[in-house]
Amino acid sequence: MSNLLALLDAVDAQPVAVETRARSHDLLGDVTGRTVVDVGCGGGRAVAELAGRGARAVGVDLDPEMIAVARERWPVGEFHVGDARELPFETGSVAGYRADKVLHTLDDPARAVAEAHRVLAPGGRAVLIGQDWDTIVIDSDEPDVTRRLVHAKADSLPSPRVARGYRNLLLDAGFTDPVVEVHTAVFTGDTALAVLRRITDEESWLAGQAGRARRNRIFVAVPMFLVAARG
Repeated sequence: MSNLLALLDAVDAQPVAVETRARSHDLLGDVTGRTVVDVGCGGGRAVAELAGRGARAVGVDLDPEMIAVARERWPVGEFHVGDARELPFETGSVAGYRADKVLHTLDDPARAVAEAHRVLAPGGRAVLIGQDWDTIVIDSDEPDVTRRLVHAKADSLPSPRVARGYRNLLLDAGFTDPVVEVHTAVFTGDTALAVLRRITDEESWLAGQAGRARRNRIFVAVPMFLVAARG
C-alpha cells in the first residue's frame, strides 16, 4: 500500500496530471453546492480539489485502506467504501461523476458506466480518465522485449483497453455530447523507474532501465484519455 501511494502521489504531482485533473473538474461544469462523486478516489486528492470548488464532493473506493488514507489526508471531503457498479446514491441525485484510472480494473466497465448514468441527474456530467495499457511508450534498447512486457501487463488486467472505448461506452449508456481529449504524461528519473516497476518485475530488463535512469536517459510516456459527456 505504501509503495502504491508513494507512486500515486508522485504521478499526481506531475504537471500534466495536475493539468488533466483541473481539466476534468472544468468539464464537470459549475459544481458549487452540488453533489459530485469521484469513483475510485484512491488517496482523495481530486475530492479535496472538487470540495475547494464548492462541491459536496464524495469519494468512493473499493479499498478500505485507501478510504482511511483519504479521510486522514483530506478532512474537507466525504469518503465511503463502495463499488463502482453499485453506488450508494439515489437515482438522479448526483450532479457530476468522475472516474479516474479505475475502469480498467473492472471486468464489466459497461456496468459501471450504466451506474454512472443512473445516479446522475438529467443534464449532469460524467468524466472518465484513464490509460490504454497497450499504448505505453518506453524508450528501450530491447524493443521486442519491451513490447512483450507491456502487452503482458495489459493482458493481466480485466479491461486494459477500455480507455479507447470510453466514448462508445458513454454513448451506449445513454450519454450525449461526448468530448474526447488526450493528455500525455511524460516520466523521467526515479518516477519513470517506479512506473516501470508496476509494469514488470523482470529483473534484467529493469536493470537496463535503472542504468538509463542513472544516466538521465530513461523515458516513459503514457497517453491519458479524457472523455466527458452529458447524462
